[in-house]
Amino acid sequence: MQQTFDLMTSRWKRAYLFTALLALFSVLSAGANSGWQLLAPGMELRRLKTSVPGTVGDSQIVILRMDPDLWQLEFVGTGNSGESSHTARAWSEAHHFVAAINAGMFDTDGKTHLGYLRFRGQVSNGRANDYKSVAAFDPTDTKHSPRFHIFDLEGSTDLNYILKDYSSAVQNLRLIKRPGENQWSRQIKKWSEAALGEDSAGHILFIFCRTPFTMHDLNQELLSAGIGLVAAQHLEGGPEAQLYVHAGDVELELFGSYETAFREDDSNGIAWPVPNVLGVRPRTKSGH
Repeated sequence: MQQTFDLMTSRWKRAYLFTALLALFSVLSAGANSGWQLLAPGMELRRLKTSVPGTVGDSQIVILRMDPDLWQLEFVGTGNSGESSHTARAWSEAHHFVAAINAGMFDTDGKTHLGYLRFRGQVSNGRANDYKSVAAFDPTDTKHSPRFHIFDLEGSTDLNYILKDYSSAVQNLRLIKRPGENQWSRQIKKWSEAALGEDSAGHILFIFCRTPFTMHDLNQELLSAGIGLVAAQHLEGGPEAQLYVHAGDVELELFGSYETAFREDDSNGIAWPVPNVLGVRPRTKSGH
């Protein structure tokens, strides 16, 4: 009787193990088939080839997708750190970020963010401008507000409406309006691009493209790529645009080059120091 029970238990364990392995294989296969590369829990990387090639470069868009329940977004810059400007890589290494991207364009003083910026209650620039996009994070109540959300500033949604629910907010130039509307008309100017996006599942998206495109054309590429993009804002363009990622065995340091009327070539070979970045690190149990 005992031998029969042990045999049945052994068979059950083997069947359970087989089922678990099959489920894991299905998940990994789905990730591979979707084009997303898993870097860490809740963090994936994807490289998109544009449908229309650019005039220079590899015509590739790199997207880092992160679950805001597992990864926390932070701002750091010369104003709140007392440090000089760094590359995205150097900011990451100094502040132990897994990834970092430009926080947005900055003023002629070389440090002040253009548009309103507040990080965890500390205001870096209290002067709002006419930019129509605000990325908000660090909600005061996670039961009623998502951890990360890109708002469109129009209608009943103004900056004060956002600030009452979020302690961190970054205002930038809008690229894509909810729920996935290209806000740029056709133009001649083009540049390498770093952007911040949100998809339909609420993921944080760090977006980078070295090959120069007009923002109208880049938006169209992103909206037709099947990544569920619903909102996006411009962070930086040209040689100052950059994205750094170091997760596990994967390390990428990407930086731009081309910008119409500024640097019209693809020869830039180094990342430029920038005064402000958005970085991510694993979320702690306390939320920060």
